[in-house]
Amino acid sequence: MTTCAPTGDLRLLVRPGHPDFLDLPWKQPLDEWDDERIVDVAAGIHRHVVRFVDINGVLYALKELPHRVAEREYRVLRRMAEEQMPVVDVAGIVHRSGLEDVVITKYLQYSLPFRVLFTHRRPAAEEDSDPHSLTGLHRRLLDAMTLLLVRLHLAGFYWGDCSLSNTLFRRDAGALAAYIVDVETGDWHAELSPGQRAADLEVAQLNVAGGLMDLQAQLDLPPEPDPVDMAERLGLQYGRLWSELTEDDVIGVDERYRIDARLRRLNELGFDVDEVELVATDGGHRLRVRTSVAEQGHHRRRLFELTGLHVQENQARSLLNDLTNFRAAVERQSGRPLPEAVAAYRWLDEVYGRVVAAIPPTHSDRLEPVEVFHEVIEHKWYLSEQQGGDVGVDRALDSYLTSVLPRSADEKQLRSDASDGWIGWG
Repeated sequence: MTTCAPTGDLRLLVRPGHPDFLDLPWKQPLDEWDDERIVDVAAGIHRHVVRFVDINGVLYALKELPHRVAEREYRVLRRMAEEQMPVVDVAGIVHRSGLEDVVITKYLQYSLPFRVLFTHRRPAAEEDSDPHSLTGLHRRLLDAMTLLLVRLHLAGFYWGDCSLSNTLFRRDAGALAAYIVDVETGDWHAELSPGQRAADLEVAQLNVAGGLMDLQAQLDLPPEPDPVDMAERLGLQYGRLWSELTEDDVIGVDERYRIDARLRRLNELGFDVDEVELVATDGGHRLRVRTSVAEQGHHRRRLFELTGLHVQENQARSLLNDLTNFRAAVERQSGRPLPEAVAAYRWLDEVYGRVVAAIPPTHSDRLEPVEVFHEVIEHKWYLSEQQGGDVGVDRALDSYLTSVLPRSADEKQLRSDASDGWIGWG
C-alpha cells in the first residue's frame, strides 16, 4: 500500500496491517520531534537518529538514513521476512524532500537489547552462572548469536556488521532467540563462499568482544568470562554448527542407523531436512549421506500444525513435550488411544489455556504467555522431583503464581529504564 501526503513533498510506503503514519511531523528532522506519541527512551551509541513512537498502543522504531541506504535497508528487511529469517517487521519507509529518509519497523514484542539482559539478569541460582565458564546468560547469548549467524549464512545473506548491538533477544524456553535489527551493510548471494563466511564471522567476533568489553566497563561486571575468549568460542561454535548442518557423512552399509541419528540431531537443532542423498561408494560397500537443510523451525512448524500457536523454536519443543505427556496420561487413564488432533485440542483447552488465563493482568502486557507456560511446566517438574511424584498442573500453577512470578516484577522497568535504554540501531 502506498500512502501519499497531499503536499507532494513526502512519500510514504506503508505495508498492509500498519497505520498510515500520515499525521506525524515528517517535515522536521527526527531529533526535533516533540509529538506526544514519542516514547522518551534512552538509547546507546549509534550512527543514526532513532526515535520510538507509540501508535494506538503499538511501538514503532523510526530510523533516519540517507535515501539510498534507507531504500536498501527497507528492501533487504522485506526479503529477509519473506525468507523467514529472524528479523524485525518492517512497516514502511518515508521519503522526505530536503531531509533524510526514515525506515519504520515494528518493535519486536517481548524482546530485549543485550545490555538490558545483563542489567536485569535473573538471580544467580536461576542463571546457573559460574563466572569462570560459559554457563548461564553468557552461554545463552553465545548460542543465540551462533545460531543467528549460521541461519543467515545458510540463506546466502552476508551481514557485514554482526554485533550484539544490532541484535534483539527474546526469551525462548530458558534459552535466547536472536533477531537482526540492522541490515545496512547486508547483501544477498545465491550462496556464500567460505571466504565470505569467514570474513563475516571475523567481524562478528570482533564486535562481540568489543560489545562485551564496553558492557563490563559500563556496568562494572566481573572480568570473567573474558570477552576475547567469548569471541573465540563464537568462532568454534559456528564451525561445529556449520559442519553439523552442511557436511557429508560417510557410513558403512551396516551403519544405516546413523542416517536416522543425523536427522534427529538436525531436528533437535530446529532444522528440517529437505532431502537425503545416498551415493554408493567403494564398490557399493559404503554410503554417503548428504543433507540439504531447510529453514530453522522444525518444532515451531509442528506445534503450529497441531495447535495454531506461533511461538519460538525452543518454546515449541517444550510445549510439544508437554502435549505428548498429556496425551500419554489421558490414554493411560482411558485405556484407549487418543487421536493426536483430539489430544492437541484438549491440551489447548485443559492445560495451556487454563495456565495462560491465570496470568495476572499486571504481568500479561510484559511477559510472553507462552514463556510463562514454559516456566510453569518447568516449575511443575521441579516440584515433582522434590516431592517424588507428579504434583499436577494446578498445584504447580498456584506455586508459580505465588513464589516465582513475583520475583520477575522488576522487569516492568525494562522499557523505561533510562540507565540502559534500547540498544540495537546502529
